[in-house]
Amino acid sequence: MRFVDRRSGLEVIERDECLRLLAAEAVGRVAVVHGGRPYLFPVNYALDGEAIVFRTAEGTKLDAAVRGAFAVFEIDGHDRELRSGWSVITTGTVEEVVDPNDLDRLGQLDLQPWAPGARAHWVRLRPASLSGRRIVTREEP
Repeated sequence: MRFVDRRSGLEVIERDECLRLLAAEAVGRVAVVHGGRPYLFPVNYALDGEAIVFRTAEGTKLDAAVRGAFAVFEIDGHDRELRSGWSVITTGTVEEVVDPNDLDRLGQLDLQPWAPGARAHWVRLRPASLSGRRIVTREEP
């Protein structure tokens, strides 16, 4: 059932559709706070159940994962001609994946880093919340 928020006019995307959209995309953005400042990074990713996983080198994203920081992950799509679009946002904590069984399973995913250089560390975002919104064309009165 379609629900449109009366205040914003945006369609609320249900959880199952959010997960379908996440599974269909390959690139998103992850935001973490480091040193009191927000940082936003594009990453290619995959789903492990409902968790978002990506590979990274040492640096800000890995530091956030090691300390179990709160993070936000977002994907979106749009059609300029139709002036429509959607976004899916998930929030939760990030963690470095170190368990050998998890690493073996994640190694079976079709996830090769696009960025050059070694990306030896796996990071997992376990969603605490998942939401989506879609811009819908309003009908003329």
